[in-house]
Amino acid sequence: MTSPLDHLWAGWRRDYLDALVADRASGSATSGSRGPHEPPVGPGSLFERILTMPDDEGYIVHRGERCSVVLNAYPYTNGHVMVLPNLAVADLADLDGATHDELWRLVRDAVAAIRGAYRCEGVNVGVNLGAAAGAGVPDHLHVHCLPRWSGDTNFMTAVANTRVMPEPLDSSWARLRDAWATSTT
Repeated sequence: MTSPLDHLWAGWRRDYLDALVADRASGSATSGSRGPHEPPVGPGSLFERILTMPDDEGYIVHRGERCSVVLNAYPYTNGHVMVLPNLAVADLADLDGATHDELWRLVRDAVAAIRGAYRCEGVNVGVNLGAAAGAGVPDHLHVHCLPRWSGDTNFMTAVANTRVMPEPLDSSWARLRDAWATSTT
């Protein structure tokens, strides 16, 4: 006898799903009125537009002089952040020396904040340069940093093209901001 299918409840994702359905129906990812966490429509890269938002609306964990750290709105796991230059550049070779140095210092600080916030066993750090390498925003270099645990491979991603997130983005943002303040000073 087979057992009934288990259900994984993530009710807080309903707002995201409703917005996704509306965007697909209209054929635009920026249709309708802008929600509280959607970047404004206008010139500049996606990340440059996010950086014009208040920290709590853009999920901005840290702002630096040349680079910033933002929570990934479509994370692989809770605590997934991206470290990026404040101005769009597509490749590592396009960074000036000061921006390069700040970027990698903030990557180090992001890893410390992730470890402090999530008590994870490991951290993935990676850069996808160009669309062919998997960059979702190929015009604006960004470094992914995300917590990992032994045995955390999520079968849902592999078999159902779905991720189950146990923590709302607002909670992840607050947790990382708090950890940033204590682990990077």
